[in-house]
Amino acid sequence: MIASSEDTRSAGAANGVERLSETSRATKSETDAAARRPNRIVIVGGGFGGLACASKLGGAPVEVTLIDKRNHNLFQPLLYQIATAILSPADISEPLRRTLGKKRNIDVVMAEVVGIDAKRKAVLTRDGAPVEYDTLVIATGSVDNYLGHDEWRQYAPGLKTNRDARQVRETLLLAFERAELTLDPDERRKLLTFVIVGGGPTGVEFAGAIAELGVFLLRRDFRNIAPEELNIILLEAGPGILSGFDEKLSRYALKRLEARGVDVQVDTPVEAIAAEEVTAGGETIPTGCVIWGAGVKATPVAEWLGVEPQRGGRVPVAADLSAIGFEDIYILGDAASVQSEDGPFPALAQVAKQQGKYLGRKLRREAEGHDDEAPFRFRNRGITAVIGRNAAVFQSGRFKLTGRLAWWLWALIHVYLLVNFEKRLLVSVQWIWTFLTGQRNARLIDDKT
Repeated sequence: MIASSEDTRSAGAANGVERLSETSRATKSETDAAARRPNRIVIVGGGFGGLACASKLGGAPVEVTLIDKRNHNLFQPLLYQIATAILSPADISEPLRRTLGKKRNIDVVMAEVVGIDAKRKAVLTRDGAPVEYDTLVIATGSVDNYLGHDEWRQYAPGLKTNRDARQVRETLLLAFERAELTLDPDERRKLLTFVIVGGGPTGVEFAGAIAELGVFLLRRDFRNIAPEELNIILLEAGPGILSGFDEKLSRYALKRLEARGVDVQVDTPVEAIAAEEVTAGGETIPTGCVIWGAGVKATPVAEWLGVEPQRGGRVPVAADLSAIGFEDIYILGDAASVQSEDGPFPALAQVAKQQGKYLGRKLRREAEGHDDEAPFRFRNRGITAVIGRNAAVFQSGRFKLTGRLAWWLWALIHVYLLVNFEKRLLVSVQWIWTFLTGQRNARLIDDKT
């Protein structure tokens, strides 16, 4: 029997309806599965902000992936103590997997982020597959700002990683060793001249630490060079050091540095940096080591998102830390420019940590079906900088403190900010030992042979 064309069309239509029904069921099944799947939160950056946010999300009904190009968190404010042989890298660092290992809903990925596909909702990494997200948290911090002269980086390293600190420490110690051997007075003078660029907290703390290191080493461990030959130069382009502090505190820091033998030169912008020399204020300074501490800028988050960066490379975010113009993207710390009555905030560890805790609580409450939290409010705990033993400055609003009490307060604040009790204990013991004996036990130079 031959089927009529009408029967054929009916059968085809029936098959089409059946296929459409199957497709609809499959789509509905995928939608239901997506609805049942926990919210995927990806955090880029394992610093103060990212780690605080991840910790608050531990055990929440969400899937968290933390991505960082390093496998460890790092307490950057104490990197200068690695560079001056007071502490070792392990004292201020801890593997991220150990920090977050007990939180079973958090996965750690070691990868370098190179971009963000906001339409696809995926984080792009250099060597791996894209990491998809439902909610993205960017907490990548900042990098050294060489003011348009990135070629200076090779001659004047900053302090952003353990590798940076070890490199500076090795350069400092090798300069002492070579100065001990040379018979040329000009070469010795160059080797014992150390230049720090930038009069902010990093530069001031570094200058004071080098002064103490040099005096200790040259007096006790070397025979052919004397502490009086040490020449530490702190260059600041502005009219004074510690510009974020009260003028009285700035003057105190200047006097204490000068009492330690540091040559502080203000209104002296750097003009050029080359191998073993710095040009500033029209003068070329031969040097055995240059350290960069003249400012930072945000990581290339604005470039990843395709937006116009604000001052310091920051990206504008709303009062709840959500990136303006983007859905389900939040930015913390040094990369964020908060558009609120409290912002913008300084590039401080306490800002990033408070923002991370706030956002972690907010995302957790949303996952648990509660209302959003109120906008982020920064609670300023004060700013502090250490000049050396028994000398520091602290400022919180109208309250100001200098000297030994400020030094103890600085120590307490930095110990408190460390990641866990073990690190707090390690650093405290090292500081007590150094204070009582003057010894710097981390004075190792890698074998280059």
